[in-house]
Amino acid sequence: MIKLLLTAITASLLFTACAEKGPEKWTAYIYPDKSNSKRSMALKEVFPNLKACQEASIKKLEELDLTTRGFYECGLHCEYHDGMKTQICEKMAK
Repeated sequence: MIKLLLTAITASLLFTACAEKGPEKWTAYIYPDKSNSKRSMALKEVFPNLKACQEASIKKLEELDLTTRGFYECGLHCEYHDGMKTQICEKMAK
């Protein structure tokens, strides 16, 4: 009985933590060279949804004249990780 109760409480806390993430925050990453994904730039603006991130990324690639050589990705809820010295995102999309 106690195990069942602890499992239910743990599951409830996990679902609550995930639900409290708040509104979506998408970050656009522009890669100027399709063959080198280590080199990128992040747009300063944070976008409220994936579609807005994709549209801004395509526009930036066009502005930089990189539509044939570069590519983009959008990351959801990205945060800088000190130990890894890089941005870590919950999800990446194109």
